[in-house]
Amino acid sequence: MTGPSGSIGDDELLGSLRAGDEEAFVTFVGRHNHSMLRIARSFVPSSAVAEEVVQDTWMAVVRGIGNFEGRSSLRSWLVGILVNRARSTGAREHRSEPVATNQPAVDACRFDEGGQWISPPQHFAQDVEDRVSAVELSQRIRSSLDGLPVRQRQVVMLRDIEGLNSKEVCDLLDISDGNQRILLHRGRSRLREELEAEFGKV
Repeated sequence: MTGPSGSIGDDELLGSLRAGDEEAFVTFVGRHNHSMLRIARSFVPSSAVAEEVVQDTWMAVVRGIGNFEGRSSLRSWLVGILVNRARSTGAREHRSEPVATNQPAVDACRFDEGGQWISPPQHFAQDVEDRVSAVELSQRIRSSLDGLPVRQRQVVMLRDIEGLNSKEVCDLLDISDGNQRILLHRGRSRLREELEAEFGKV
């Protein structure tokens, strides 16, 4: 490997990973481990279980890197292994939220054609210096995210925090695009409402 590890993309690490390069593996783990813990935690009941799932995933990566065919990005392949491991624990079996619920449909006018908020929560659009610290806001968002129904939390986590596209999320969670859109909109709407209720007014 050449150059600083931070300047090396995942695809550039692939050859070294396949060759069993320990430095490449350390770099890859350092780059993605924290994100993996966040994702795993959205599928399992505790941080301890999430850590076990992540460790199991890294072992699977070591065993399977030679079979990676490059049909997706290396990160998408990694997340796919992680999600499969997390789901296989059975901790969330039969607890997925169905599409048809008693919740009201989210008003489509709150989102643009790409599913993004047309306007952010008021708190984000205003000066935060005389309100709360960024740490407090981050903690509140984390708390609100944890309070979402399981499927909503998973979709919001994968789409908005991890940056996966809709197709990747549908494939990972084995849900339809329509289901994914509903869960995403409902999750985003609930987060927005909670944040605006706490931070939206002076």
